[in-house]
Amino acid sequence: MKAFRSRSPRAAASGLAVATWLLVMAAAAHAQVAPPFTTLLRESEDAPTLAISVAEVRRAEGLSEQARARPNPNVSLMTENVTGSSPYGGFGRAETTLQYNHPIELGGKRMARMAAGRAGVSAAQARDHDARVAFAYDLARSYAAAEIADRRIALAQDEVTEAQSDLGVANALVAAGKEARLRSLQAQSALDEASAQLELAKANRIGAYSRLSALVAAEQPFNGLADSLLDWVPPAPLVGPVDARSAPAVLVASNDRDAAALRLDVEKRRATPDVTATLGVRRLAVDNATALIGGVSIPLALFDRNKGNITASRAEIQAAEARLAVARNAAEAEARAITAEFEAVEARVAAATRARSTAEETYRLMRFAYEAGKAPMAELLTARHGLDVARGSLLDAKIAQFDVRARAARLQGRTIMGEPIQ
Repeated sequence: MKAFRSRSPRAAASGLAVATWLLVMAAAAHAQVAPPFTTLLRESEDAPTLAISVAEVRRAEGLSEQARARPNPNVSLMTENVTGSSPYGGFGRAETTLQYNHPIELGGKRMARMAAGRAGVSAAQARDHDARVAFAYDLARSYAAAEIADRRIALAQDEVTEAQSDLGVANALVAAGKEARLRSLQAQSALDEASAQLELAKANRIGAYSRLSALVAAEQPFNGLADSLLDWVPPAPLVGPVDARSAPAVLVASNDRDAAALRLDVEKRRATPDVTATLGVRRLAVDNATALIGGVSIPLALFDRNKGNITASRAEIQAAEARLAVARNAAEAEARAITAEFEAVEARVAAATRARSTAEETYRLMRFAYEAGKAPMAELLTARHGLDVARGSLLDAKIAQFDVRARAARLQGRTIMGEPIQ
């Protein structure tokens, strides 16, 4: 029995270690860590969001190719003067005509269609580029949101750990008769609040990683990051003089305006009637002879002069010009805002870093004072609350700094790392 008793705890410990190892390995098998942002962006070329704009480019290319097509000719075969009354009762007086009809476009319609088709391709390519810039921006924000969720959990966990430590000290002082029972209840209340914030942070983390996984259509949801965006320091300032005319959204609006102008030209040229040339051969059965026929047909533009389509195209140009003005004004305003905010967020991060260091030292000294009975519990809780606020303020400052950099990158058509997006 003694041998059994001496080995039982060891066996239990070994079994616990094996079980723990198996749980860790099982969790790792289902875990998927998101690669560094640059790698993830490169591997997301087939994301559903990007597939939409790629399909639109192919559609525009197809329409442009179709615009080069010429009207199809047609061939007709017609027989006259047959199976009627005498003397046309049979086929003896039949006149059979084989006719070739060739439409001829006038007024430069085909050239106008081709120009409009090429402009449509350029507009679709501009929208595709803007979609890629927007995707890189959204991916950076989602990647950062997951990192922010991790950091908020870490902050909440630190608060819980510190609250537990404070509660332990308070309980010890109460047990020694150096503090009232109320101090222990205050410490317990602070711990409960910190624990609730930790659970909320864990729930928010699940949502952040789910959105990141959905954005890139990951086969398995991510549950970790291989890199940090909030702590990344650019090798050179990402904010500088920004030409609003080169912003992706402005280029999209500009190309749409140009394409609309060329579509108006197409509609105007459609009002010009086309000509159909005819050439044929006629067989005259009664004379046992063959004759050539030819002719030209021109439609009379009495009722349809394409006025409605021309009016609609003019209105489309007006709307496109208005969208261009809106996009240009928004880009100029964003460029000014980013330039103004950039220095402010840099200063905010520096100040928040100093404030956190001060709060950490204050809490450390107040903890020693409370343990020595030289400070009340209220002041300790106040010092710890100040430390929590300082940590949160530093994280908020880094988030604001990241947001400015991300907006600047989007305005310049670059990734958050400063790389141009093709």
